[in-house]
Amino acid sequence: MTHLPYLILDLALILGAAALVTLLFKKIKQPVVLGYIIAGFFVGPHFHWLPTVYEPANIQIWAEIGVIFLLFSLGLEFSFKKLIKVGPPASITAIFEVVAMVALGFGTGKLLGWSNMDSLFLGGILSISSTTIILRAFDELNVKTQRFAALVFGVLIVEDLVAIVLLVLLSTLALSQQFAGSEMLFSVLKLVFFLVIWFVSGIFFIPSFLKRTKKLMNEETLLVVSLSLCLLMVWFADKVGFSPALGAFIMGSILAETTQAEKIEHLVKPVKDLFGAIFFVSVGMLINPAMLVEHAGPIALICMITIIGKILSTSFGALIAGQPLQTSVQAGLSLAQIGEFSFIIATLGLTLKVTSEFLYPIAVAVSAVTTLTTPYLIKASKPFYKWVDRMLPPKIAASLANYSSKTKSTNAVSDWNLVLRSNLMNIALLSTLLVCIVLLASQYALPYISIYANNSSWVKSATAFVTLLLMIPFLWALAAKNTHSEAYSRIIATKRYNARLLLLHFLRLCLAAGFIGFLMHRFFSFETGIISVLVIAIIIIAFNKKIRAFYDRIEARFMSNFNEREIAAAEKNRSSLAPWDAHIVPLSINPESPVAGKTLLELHWREQLGINVVLIKRGDLNIHAPGRHERIFPGDEIFVLGTDPQMKRLLAIIRPGKHEGENEEPASEVVLRDFVIHEASPLLFKTIRGSGIREKIHGLVVGVERNGARQLNPESWFQFQLNDVVFVVGDAKLITKLVQQQ
Repeated sequence: MTHLPYLILDLALILGAAALVTLLFKKIKQPVVLGYIIAGFFVGPHFHWLPTVYEPANIQIWAEIGVIFLLFSLGLEFSFKKLIKVGPPASITAIFEVVAMVALGFGTGKLLGWSNMDSLFLGGILSISSTTIILRAFDELNVKTQRFAALVFGVLIVEDLVAIVLLVLLSTLALSQQFAGSEMLFSVLKLVFFLVIWFVSGIFFIPSFLKRTKKLMNEETLLVVSLSLCLLMVWFADKVGFSPALGAFIMGSILAETTQAEKIEHLVKPVKDLFGAIFFVSVGMLINPAMLVEHAGPIALICMITIIGKILSTSFGALIAGQPLQTSVQAGLSLAQIGEFSFIIATLGLTLKVTSEFLYPIAVAVSAVTTLTTPYLIKASKPFYKWVDRMLPPKIAASLANYSSKTKSTNAVSDWNLVLRSNLMNIALLSTLLVCIVLLASQYALPYISIYANNSSWVKSATAFVTLLLMIPFLWALAAKNTHSEAYSRIIATKRYNARLLLLHFLRLCLAAGFIGFLMHRFFSFETGIISVLVIAIIIIAFNKKIRAFYDRIEARFMSNFNEREIAAAEKNRSSLAPWDAHIVPLSINPESPVAGKTLLELHWREQLGINVVLIKRGDLNIHAPGRHERIFPGDEIFVLGTDPQMKRLLAIIRPGKHEGENEEPASEVVLRDFVIHEASPLLFKTIRGSGIREKIHGLVVGVERNGARQLNPESWFQFQLNDVVFVVGDAKLITKLVQQQ
């Protein structure tokens, strides 16, 4: 190497500047991201007292790679399961806040006399809060375990997905230069279609691949494989017309469902930090002081709109979602900033050349100001809530408290709603897969094969036949599979919804027939499609059992991969903990506890900690063996079965920093007992569910010992055998009565 390329010199310059400035920012306890931006300004073309980057275009390419790895890491932390678990409160709050801020941003832009596109992109820039800045502030202020923090984390998860949708919609609007409802709808449907296909295929193949190659992978290989999967999905996303960042985010969210997720996240972090630093430095390089001075008025106005608008929109959204006033106000003040996604949206506008040059530096300036104000707003959130509470008229305060308590009350979902919801999800998923199979075969496979074959009619028939074979399991599931079988069985028994069920089955059959016709129409003619429907119907009926078994294997593999992390965690707890070393401890739920208001399903204590909640005392009401949808309220007293180490972990969650009650005596009315299954036992060869133990003792079966092997928390279909030692927890008198019957 006779001379160093300018790229090496530029990287040395920007990383050196970033290192020095961020060390200073660490010293004064300010966000590192802000330090990167200021370092970028120092080495940018608008600061003349230091050397400047020679080739900004090359740095911009590295910055785009930085965006890809930032979104990949965000996807690793995202996980679609987290989106499902955040529930309605976080979803309603996030959507209300995003819609309100897009409208406020657009209105502010029009008020300033900007173009429609500048105003619309300003709305998008202001709508997404900064995950990085909030996490940093929560860590420094030690508020991550407080109740409002859980809502903030949920809102951030939903905002991540909304930001992806915004990128797609803004790209569509930028290319069409007009608001076309049909184009927007097509873009959203296209996004949903590819999200489903990528997610389903990714969950089906990637965890299995990582599992089978686990022994061959060291840290280096796992890093290379992960990054190659990320870049492959980036290429796919670009090919179908989406932002490369979307592909990186999707692959990250797929890998987040695997048991290797934490390890991949750890390995990718240095790569993400390096390229992320380059991205944020490149953001700072675009800061033009002259432009900031020229637009000082709009910057001040937009900062005020951002802070006040986000506080109000988030607080009102949380109140509408049924959150208490304190939680709503504290969440509003925590989310009053913009960050990394705002830079990505601003970069999109510049890349597509649809926004003015002043918008990007304005976004950077607003981000810098709101980043600095975030810690102070979080600190002031509780005093501000107390001031608001004092200022509110008593009637309004009482109405808000009443509305919040009513919203939290859990309403039982009817069997028909369960069946309908399951069927609609099943129909949507299977329809997407069937459309994908047909389009891949007709638009890609057939043209490719035709290049190398002479007889086009034979090739067309063979391709259609193979495609049909691939579709048959999913056609069977669409037409015949019953989802949510327990609720379905109860409906059949009551005969109350027979007419609705018949209509639902008829619609599913028509839809399955329609997909067969759709396939034949793509390859042959409408008449051929009608004949094919009859032929395929006969084949499905004739080979019903084999098709069902094959589909069940596909579904089982998908669900196993999808729940891989939870299964591994449960097995770890199951193998390392024993119920016979456990005891029952009563714990009171304080109003400030982060678990208040959550269901047992959301808390996942049984799977993650290995403990069982056997009783909830709510005033004069005793809830024995509470179900997973039972919600824990402030003031409840819960009786928990577990070992001492488990209790310490649980107390850290329920009462962070407080461990009073750790040595309290167990409740007298709830006990742990064991008994043996004898030859004359009425429980012999019955399943746990079929035995009715839960109802008889108002409790749970928490363990079984068979031939010296012990199993914790056996599933409901577990069958009792001769000489099994069964460990149960429940009402003392009822357990004694049950044992006497053995």
